[in-house]
Amino acid sequence: MEQPYVSVVVVNYNVRFFLEQCLRSVETAVQRLEGRYGTGAAEVWVVDNHSVDGSVEMVAAQFPWVRLQANKENLGFSKANNQAIRAGSGKYVLLLNPDTVVEEDTLVRTVEYLEAHEDVGGLGVKMLDGKGQFLPESKRGLPTPAVAFWKIFGLSALFPKSKVFGRYHLGYLSAEETHEIDVLSGAFMMMRRAALDEVGLLDETFFMYGEDIDLSYRIQLGGWKNVYFSGTRIIHYKGESTKKRSANYVFVFYKAMVIFARKHFSKGRAGLFSSLIHAAIWFRAGLALLRRLAQALWLPFFDGILISALMYGAVVYWEINHKYVEGGTYPPIFTQVLVPSYVVLWLLGLWLGGAYQAPYRAGKAMKGIIWGTVLILLGYSVLPEHLRFSRMLIFLGAASSALALGLGRTLLAWALPYSGFGLRRQVVRRVLLVGGSEETHRVQKLLHESGFAVEVQGFVHHTVYKDPLFAGLVEDLPLLAEVHRVDEVIFCAKDLTADLIMDCMTRTRLPHLDFKIAPPESAFIIGSNSIHSTGTWYMTQVNAIGSRRNRRKKRLFDLGMCLLLLVTVPAGLFVWNLPRFFGRWSLVLRGKSSWVGYARTGSTEGLPALRPGVLHPAMHLNGLHVDPDFFHRVNLLYAKDFSLQGDWNMMFQYWRELGR
Repeated sequence: MEQPYVSVVVVNYNVRFFLEQCLRSVETAVQRLEGRYGTGAAEVWVVDNHSVDGSVEMVAAQFPWVRLQANKENLGFSKANNQAIRAGSGKYVLLLNPDTVVEEDTLVRTVEYLEAHEDVGGLGVKMLDGKGQFLPESKRGLPTPAVAFWKIFGLSALFPKSKVFGRYHLGYLSAEETHEIDVLSGAFMMMRRAALDEVGLLDETFFMYGEDIDLSYRIQLGGWKNVYFSGTRIIHYKGESTKKRSANYVFVFYKAMVIFARKHFSKGRAGLFSSLIHAAIWFRAGLALLRRLAQALWLPFFDGILISALMYGAVVYWEINHKYVEGGTYPPIFTQVLVPSYVVLWLLGLWLGGAYQAPYRAGKAMKGIIWGTVLILLGYSVLPEHLRFSRMLIFLGAASSALALGLGRTLLAWALPYSGFGLRRQVVRRVLLVGGSEETHRVQKLLHESGFAVEVQGFVHHTVYKDPLFAGLVEDLPLLAEVHRVDEVIFCAKDLTADLIMDCMTRTRLPHLDFKIAPPESAFIIGSNSIHSTGTWYMTQVNAIGSRRNRRKKRLFDLGMCLLLLVTVPAGLFVWNLPRFFGRWSLVLRGKSSWVGYARTGSTEGLPALRPGVLHPAMHLNGLHVDPDFFHRVNLLYAKDFSLQGDWNMMFQYWRELGR
């Protein structure tokens, strides 16, 4: 074949595991296309925007048939796509996000449609999220000032099926039918090269967001049609649900809309649009900020009120019954300055103890109160004598607060089982594996080795096979998931078509049920509704140490330990090399090292970057010959399950090694 039918272009940036799954699905779709149109019917390009997670090496090793372009810097979505579009030669160009899974017949069906409709310049498809739910951005209208206004101020969300207010996502058009639309999604954007030759490629002024709207509009201006094609589906693990809540997303996305308006609208309309957008930026950014503040502060706020009430109750009780039995009260400096300071320190202890990180466990709250009490007593010890009113009041406040917060979180976990209080209350996640005998056993072993608390309830397949864990057939999956009360369904992609997986996802609609996919011959399992949310993949679920909050906590812990270790220097004279200890101490103080880090003999591929550690979680194996893969799993578990308590235990256990 002289000219390929399709040039598939995937732009990647640090999503190696999603990219691998995407390319496996594309490989099958290409084979179907070649079976229909002959060898060479498709070419696949991957343009990597300077990833640091091993994406380039993975593509080169596992997908040698892919044409790989490894950029030395992040050029942005538009420039990277244009690189491959110019280098490719397909009659049609498909821009595909790396966090997608396509059906086996997706390329065949879309090419057939475009071959039969020569007036169509661009085509999008039905997109599902990671829970099998339809993504409304599969079909969109042009963001005119009116449409933008309804979208910005929430009327499109209130009236999604209105022909007036619902034009942004064209909610009044059936998702099950093919329609002519205005805007295609950049996650799956198939275009006729002849149309691109006329209207041009992606506008490189747009670094991220807006470029798909701009190109879709130019395709229409060139006399071509854009079509939402309902004849095939893809899964798109997009992170819009979380990104749109951030102020950064609001600024970047709506700034892209301003560029679009100035480019395509008349000066008057562009000015109106620009004014609307700028108003929206501050409105939505303000809402995002208020939402995040409310989410972050509502629990500390109520904790503060409760602790204050308990502490002032203890003060009154102690005044009447012990301190001032014959009359009198504590001086104002105690009740107005010191008691509020104690409350603040208890709240700080709760934060350090992880009490404000879901799931909100009773144990975390009680541990946080202990942390806060230690801080209070440290401060109490350096106060002048006339300000040291009563240690007993501190202990009374701590005991009553720990009891009240622990009991309160326990009751809330019982009353709200699927909130942050009850989240993962059942530590062991119940799972159904869907696939053949060999692959389900492989994935079961993978789950066991991942270190996660997972209990496989049974195997499900489209044919019966002998196995003690065989639970039933695929067509009964909704009933099986309900009967076994499972938290997750994991599909073995080696034994199931993408089409069957999507059918199962759309049919099995149970509250709080997650879906994941285990690609063949891979050591990871991908799932969740978003590439930015917790639980995205099993073997690389590393949000714990990678979160900004935990990095901050780890740095504060390092600084606190620097101060504490100065007190222990006399004891260390007998076991430490003092120049070596102070050299390490200085590096930690300056932020060049951490007291606890990854095991250096183990791989940290795919894990969040950490400062080099003086100690590491595999200290007990020092000097032994151990498989490097084991050290990688140790590092993975440390990243996933990071806690200050774990670092403290390691410091306490191996403090002799700090200066050796």
